[in-house]
Amino acid sequence: MNEMEISPQEYEKMNPFITIWRHPKKTTRYIIKEKNYFYIIIFLSLGYIGSTFTGFIDLGSDLDFLPLWALVLFTVILSPIFGIIGNAFSALGVWLIGKIFSGKGTYGQMFKAASLSVWPMIMLIPIYLLWMWVDPDSLFYFSNSDYSFISIIALLFTIAAFIWSIVIYIGAIAEAHQFSNWKSFFTILIFLIPLFIIFFIIVFIIFLIMIFLGIAFLSDIV
Repeated sequence: MNEMEISPQEYEKMNPFITIWRHPKKTTRYIIKEKNYFYIIIFLSLGYIGSTFTGFIDLGSDLDFLPLWALVLFTVILSPIFGIIGNAFSALGVWLIGKIFSGKGTYGQMFKAASLSVWPMIMLIPIYLLWMWVDPDSLFYFSNSDYSFISIIALLFTIAAFIWSIVIYIGAIAEAHQFSNWKSFFTILIFLIPLFIIFFIIVFIIFLIMIFLGIAFLSDIV
């Protein structure tokens, strides 16, 4: 890699889940060189479970048909599947776009590096499980609830995790592609812009379909 090599002593002491917070580039280098895909998928899956839990905020009646234990179970089962698919797609995007900026990483290295961005979400798992257990109404009906101690703590940790995920993502892609953080930032940005456009188009089409169906339904009544 483009920075000085990690010494054997550092390798022995390195705990990726700890060092990722302070040394994302060193940790990325270590993960790429030393860890297999089974290790990556385990932490990737845990990260996506934590990330999915954050989506429970203010879902309200959308989840009323499921008991809490079933909701957690489905999250634990499905999040890893979507996580692997999502990370594979993300890795493909930053791998291809990174080549525009003379990136040197392989697709396999991108898959490992991209997975690191969700690692901070792992710390949200116990926090959101506690929130669901202590005060589920303030989670699922967040907009209609007063702030509680657990909700404030959970939101603060969620904000911190998301911010650090972005920092780690930029550093990890920069290290894997062996270029600057700025090139990494623009690689990610160029990858995300088409996704937002596609998402907007899909939402707009769904909105038009709903309007059309609503008009058709009203015309039948009249």
